This record gives sequence, structure tokens and C-alpha cells, in this order.
Amino acid sequence: MASQNQDRTSTIDATSGFCSETGTFHSLRPPSTLPPEKTPLSVADYVLSHLHASPPPPSTAALIDTSTGRRILYPDFTRRVGNLAASLQTTLGISAGDSAFVLSPISIHIPILYYSLLSLGAVISPSHPASSDSEISRQIQLCKPAVAFATAETAAKIPSLRYGVVLIDSPEFESMMTSEIGEFRRVEVSQSDTATILYSSGTTGPVKGVELTHRNWISVLAGAYAVRGGQAKSPPAVLLCAVPYFHVYGFGYCVRALALGETLVVVTGRFDLRRMLRTIGELRIRHVAMAPPMIVAIMKDWSVTDGCDLSSLEVVGCGGAPLRRSVIEQLRKRLPNAYGLTESTGRVFGIVGLKESLVEGATGKLMPNFQAKIVDPETGTSLPPSTPGELYLKGPFVMKGYVGDKEATAAVLDSDGWLRTGDLCYIDNEGYLFIMDRLKELIKYKGYQVAPAELEHLLQSRPDITDAAVVPYPDEEAGQVPMAFVVKCAGSVVHESEIMDFIAKQVAPYKKIRKLKFIDAIPKNAQGKVLRRELIKLASSNLASKL
Repeated sequence: MASQNQDRTSTIDATSGFCSETGTFHSLRPPSTLPPEKTPLSVADYVLSHLHASPPPPSTAALIDTSTGRRILYPDFTRRVGNLAASLQTTLGISAGDSAFVLSPISIHIPILYYSLLSLGAVISPSHPASSDSEISRQIQLCKPAVAFATAETAAKIPSLRYGVVLIDSPEFESMMTSEIGEFRRVEVSQSDTATILYSSGTTGPVKGVELTHRNWISVLAGAYAVRGGQAKSPPAVLLCAVPYFHVYGFGYCVRALALGETLVVVTGRFDLRRMLRTIGELRIRHVAMAPPMIVAIMKDWSVTDGCDLSSLEVVGCGGAPLRRSVIEQLRKRLPNAYGLTESTGRVFGIVGLKESLVEGATGKLMPNFQAKIVDPETGTSLPPSTPGELYLKGPFVMKGYVGDKEATAAVLDSDGWLRTGDLCYIDNEGYLFIMDRLKELIKYKGYQVAPAELEHLLQSRPDITDAAVVPYPDEEAGQVPMAFVVKCAGSVVHESEIMDFIAKQVAPYKKIRKLKFIDAIPKNAQGKVLRRELIKLASSNLASKL
């Protein structure tokens, strides 16, 4: 057996991580140590044990509120987590397996609430506070909550639940975190138990509830500990998260920052871009996480940074949706100290260090304990480096499934544990991942496949175009043709034919844009993802009006 393992290791390319024998890419980063899978352990206990074994200096702030300047130091943070867990357990009777719906704007209390619920073995299901009644109804149907946590402003949207609604902006909630009403009774939580139900964006279909287990989150944090090398930064890094905590990017960022003993700056109140940028200098923030629309807003009007000291920035993280290469290059020129800018949803692939951040267009390399395959969508054959295909992923991070939807789960998770991402990608000879497009969004022109992202990148490279998106347009002869929706810069007089000729000169004939419509704005969700269904409907209505 040892000889077989040695032979398998020898077939793994030391540069790309590709194993020619299995067609699988392996992570070349230092492996992370995971606790035995059968050991009862919640992600909260996993983190708190690390903080106990290697505590940050007691004067380190765990949380800072940007609106009030309030600081919660690490000793107070862990104490509040324990007090709140005990109170929820004793007063409300919340127990392992109970689902908790969270409907709240970003608050300094949210990270404390998350860790308390995780230590109880409760399932956290957060939602956008601006969700409509029908959206909330759908999410509650999926997660079946026993209790909800909301604010005075959002509580009215929540129906009657077994344990009611707890207002996190009330004096009573503050008391639950600070009063020691009794000792928290330790709960046995299996690592395979569901820890969170997070909702997919629903840009291409109905919203689904993604079940992530304690094991999933532990594996993500174990990877973070491994990449850091086991040594805490001194002084601890100060991080700012301007991404909602109900989104997987914001949720993971929040949990990870506190797990590493870093200071998490919480952007509360009405969002103000200039105020956030001033905060970077005032608190000497090293790492900031933003959604693409925020970075685009900065690039459109760089004057918002006037009077702001951004010299402390080391990493600018961008996730939730793709970011145009032209924007990335502009940001690099403006912020020469920044060593990382990446598009990531769960750090399956990630950028670590200056060298990796300089690879244009790459999403990084495989994180510890993960495997990947690039698969031919037609034949199911595993493909070698630098060959495009569908990205498959495998590892302890893979979700449990879509809650209440076995059919949708079976469609993306195969019997061997591989997760089909639906992304058209390739991994190059150096092990870097490049995302080309979504397979479902490919346009089928006379049997040829056209990637909208390639055309969008070309369109957005023009200085007279602010934004653009490309979708399929039905055609009797070709099946589908590429149709572009374009947002012109203010004052631009560019004509449709001029843009179409510009694209035609740079692509193969089958990729040419054959329809184009100017619109005021490209519809996107809160994370910056293009709502292609709306554009396809608009294209269809345009077709119907001509019939």
C-alpha cells in the first residue's frame, strides 16, 4: 500500500499539481490538519479552542463598529459568546438542530450571535434584510426556523415561530450577552451536522438553500491556519469587511477573521464609500473585502479617495461576482502596495502572496486538502492542464446538499463526492485557475460554443462603454446568436454598427455580435452578478415586438 501511494505521488506534477494517472489536480500548498471526522466538534468549539491555545494579546479588539467606534476586545468577545449561548439555551430552550433565521443589517452583534448559535449546534440561516415577503416566505419554507433574530425594522417581515423573534438591537439582547445567568451546558455536535443554510443568488433559477456542515467550515478554517503557518501576526491584522454577512463571502470572512485572532472592522449604518475609505487610514486596515460594485464605483470616481490614507492596505479582496480585468489593472496602478486582488467565493482556489497576485486573470491555486478536475462536458473525460472544460471539486468543504431538494443536489453532487460547479474553466501548467464562463450561459451558434464573458471583456475595454453584457438571442437558422446590451459613457455618440465592427475584427466569425441594444444599466444583484434572465426576457420581448 505504501508503495502504491508513493507511485501515485510520483505521477503528480510538482508545478501544476496534475496527476496524469487519475486526471485530477491536487493542492500543492502545505496540508492542513483536520480533526478526526467522527470526533464530536462544532466549528465554534474548534475556533475557541484555537483562541484559547494561542490567544491574541488581551488588548486586541475582536470587533470595531465604524459608526460608533465601539470596540469589543477578545476576552469580552469570548465571554459574550458564552453568555449569549447560555441565555439562548436556558431562556429560549434553543437546542442542537434548531434552525435560526437571521434578518438583520450588518451589526457588531452578528459575529457574536453566529458563534453562539454554532456552539449550540443550531443551524444559522441568514437572509438579506431587504428581502421581499415572498422571498422570505420561500427561505423560511426551506430552513424551517424555530426562532428568528431581527431588528425592530425587519421583525415585522417574519411570521410566527416556535420561539418567536429576538431583537438584536434591543437592551434585552445586550443583557443576554453580558449577564451570566448560568453555565453553558456543553452540546455534543457532530461535524456532519448542518451548521448553516445559505441561499444561492438565484440568478439562473429559483433560490436554493445550500447546507454547509460544521466539517465544511472547520476544513476552511484549517486551511487558513495552514496557510498562515500556525503563527499569529504580531500585531494582529486589522480587516474590514464591507460585504454582507448573509452572503457566503461575508459569512466566511467574518468567521475566519475571528478564528485567526484578527480585528474585524464592522461597517454599520448607511453605507458611505468615502467614510469607509477614511476608516482604512484611521484604523490602519491591512485587508479589505469588497463586492465588485464598490470597486467599480471607486474606479469611476477616484476623487472619493481624496484625503484618505490607503498606505496600510496589503490586500484588496473582491468576491461574489467576476471583476473586469480592466478594473483590476486600474486598481493595481492606483494602489501599488496592494499584493492581492482575487475573485473568490469560498477560497477553494485562492491567491497567497505577491507572486501569485501578479498572474493576470487567475483566481489563484488550490487551497489545502482540495482536489479539482477539468472535465469535458460532452464526454465526461478528465482533461489535462490548459484545456477548458467544466470544473469539478472535491474535498471536506463540499456542501451537504440543497436543503429539501434531492433532485437538485443529485444534479451537482455525484456518487464519488465530486461537485459539478457549472463553470467553464482551465487550470494552467503552473496550477492557476482561470474562469471563462458559466456553462449554462454559453451561446450555441450553429454548433459552436460562444462564451459571453470573452465578448463582454472586449466590449468593456472600450473607453466609450461603461458596462456590457451578452446573452443568447434566438435565431431560426443559427439556433442562437450573441446579443449585446451596452451602457454607453455619458456623452458618447458611438453607434451600434461601430461597436459590432470593433468586435468582429477581434474574434472568429461565429463569435461576432449580431444584435446590440443600448440600455441605461445592466441589471445585477447585490453582489454584482449580472441578472441574465432579465436580459434574456428583454431580448425575447424585443423579438416579440418585431413579429
